[in-house]
Amino acid sequence: MSRVVESAREAVEGIQDGSTVLVGGFGMAGMPVMLIDALIEQGATDLVVVSNNAGNGDAGLAALLAAGRVRKVVCSFPRQSDSYVFDDLYRAGRIELEVVPQGNLAERMRAAGAGIGAFFCPTGVGTPLAEGKEMRTIDGRDYVLELPIRGDVALIGAHAGDEMGNLVYRRTARNFGPVMATAAAVTVAQVTQVVPVGTLDPESVVTPGIYVDRIVQVRQEAS
Repeated sequence: MSRVVESAREAVEGIQDGSTVLVGGFGMAGMPVMLIDALIEQGATDLVVVSNNAGNGDAGLAALLAAGRVRKVVCSFPRQSDSYVFDDLYRAGRIELEVVPQGNLAERMRAAGAGIGAFFCPTGVGTPLAEGKEMRTIDGRDYVLELPIRGDVALIGAHAGDEMGNLVYRRTARNFGPVMATAAAVTVAQVTQVVPVGTLDPESVVTPGIYVDRIVQVRQEAS
């Protein structure tokens, strides 16, 4: 059964107010800009966004923040030279922030996709990031308990996909897309090319189509 939809607007239908949305990308590499633009047009608000960064410049995730649709950002790297949209919102008290170390961010989403209830990790021990969390000493080393991050929706970018949703990525655009695809109830992928089933080299498929619910071809390069 084909998972291809005709437009980015159709791809984001049904996203509800208050949803937790996993947004792929490492900066702009792999960010699903067209899906985000469609989400802005769709109008869902009070969103919790999980992404590596808190937006760059004025496009993509930054545009969603500027539109006032995001209540909270969960990310590992909220500040950089062109994150002025997030900076202004945060300083004005108009957005919440949860900082998660980058490896923990990826692993918490991987845990959600793998059905892992929680895991102990040494990253963050002795810092404010561990405050209020369960601690345990294992073989003489301190660990903090980390919980999975699950999304209602994942919006990811890939290079190409087939009609069943099998995805291949291009270079650094691969980043968080694969773990986000497994961690969300609904995964939507924008790709630059949709090809017939059987066209992709199975050895190059990173995200199997079983994790992808909707796929849309966009004109903009996803990487």
